[in-house]
Amino acid sequence: MSLAQVYTREQIGIEAIEVRVEVYLGSGLPSFNIVGLPETSVKEAKDRVRSAIENGHFIFPSQRIVVNLAPADLPKEGGRYDLAIAVGILIASEQLKFANLAEVELLAELGLDGQLRPIRGVIPSVLAANKAKRLVYLSAENQDEAALIDSAKVKCAHSLQQVWHDLSGQQELDLVTPLPIEQRTTSASVDFSDVKGQAMAKRVLEIAAAGGHNVLFSGPPGTGKSMLAQRFATILPQMSTQQALETAAVYSVSGKAIDASKWLQRPFRSPHHTCSAVALVGGSSKPKPGEISLAHNGVLFLDELPEFERKVIDSLREPMETGKVTISRAAQQVDFPARFQLIAALNPSPTGHHSDKRATPDQVMRYLARISGPFIDRIDLQIELPRIPSAQLLSPQAEEDSATIRSRVAIAWQRQQQRQGKANALLSVQELHIHCSLTSLCRDYLGAASEQFQLSPRSHQRIIKVARTIADLAGETEISQAAIKEALSYRAFERMVAALG
Repeated sequence: MSLAQVYTREQIGIEAIEVRVEVYLGSGLPSFNIVGLPETSVKEAKDRVRSAIENGHFIFPSQRIVVNLAPADLPKEGGRYDLAIAVGILIASEQLKFANLAEVELLAELGLDGQLRPIRGVIPSVLAANKAKRLVYLSAENQDEAALIDSAKVKCAHSLQQVWHDLSGQQELDLVTPLPIEQRTTSASVDFSDVKGQAMAKRVLEIAAAGGHNVLFSGPPGTGKSMLAQRFATILPQMSTQQALETAAVYSVSGKAIDASKWLQRPFRSPHHTCSAVALVGGSSKPKPGEISLAHNGVLFLDELPEFERKVIDSLREPMETGKVTISRAAQQVDFPARFQLIAALNPSPTGHHSDKRATPDQVMRYLARISGPFIDRIDLQIELPRIPSAQLLSPQAEEDSATIRSRVAIAWQRQQQRQGKANALLSVQELHIHCSLTSLCRDYLGAASEQFQLSPRSHQRIIKVARTIADLAGETEISQAAIKEALSYRAFERMVAALG
């Protein structure tokens, strides 16, 4: 009778839960059973493990084998348990002697020939193992992801035999070397200098980048809405290592490739307007991240906003406030991060523009009514883009590049971090009173404007946050009346709907 215990991880959302793999070899008729709430893919590990052990030139024990995956009430799925089960059997059958099992975690799927295959969700699992101060064994195909984590202890192998050689001390594997920071960054392929004109739109995007605000562009086709949105990420402050790991963890769980050269660049996601609510927010029977989670710490661009289904747009309302999305199913509840900046674009009429006289005011209103008022309330900056004159479009005059704008954004961003530790757009009501206090003149002016334009309390607060960002860009300690006026001017969609009404 022999018993072995090794450690691995189960993936729930972006959390990696510790799982103990207990392997028992006892007397009785030869059998192989896996218990502990395994899904079909885990039950099928019996055949993969048996073949991998035999093809790795080890002896598969002809005994009664019971593998328990603890905790028993946690559903287990995928092939990530194969390596842990195989090593547990080798230890229990005394083909491998290794005393420090509590300091090791094994995460890999096995092929029938004993080769190690990659798994999803490597980054959250390695981070959790690093927190538990354990060494992690992975497939060599997961090495690039593991190299993004500086402090982790990871060894990558090609086969079960290589893992056995390392654990037995016969031929040690090298620790994965973290990728140098300079190799994790690359220059962007797009730049603001490509955009001719639209000075107001560039000003709005600079404010949005500095304060973390959401933006809505309206205007006829061809005015540069998509072009501006695609370049917005190039003026955002560079992500911290912690933010980059959070974003990479979502991509790792989704099974998407992570480009190390774009490690610290903010993601840009632009789903088509035909996408479903599940594709945008996340879901399915086994919850997976949606587009808003893949845009975590980056930009979510929704072009042709009224063409999205109403329920799809409204599903963004809660994540825009909380920075996360909770997906509840009968079996489990999963949280995914979703702290993104929204850039939305629309034509102000189904025919292109409400002034082209090809659609009646009623048709235009029905078109714009597809976007709910509570959703618009959550967008801080709304402007209408005019058509660009031909002379300006063909002008040889050089436009301001992204690096210049980003330098101003970085200074304003640093002011916010020193003052309150977060972006202005994320300030709570209590923090708003502390960090965004107004003079009596500004209060009276904003109060009169709120009554005139019938602004909601949420819109009122967002105007103050935008004014605070404008003051930060100007290097001012207090919010001026000029900043309040400029913030109020960026409510174009609400004024357009009021005019049409």
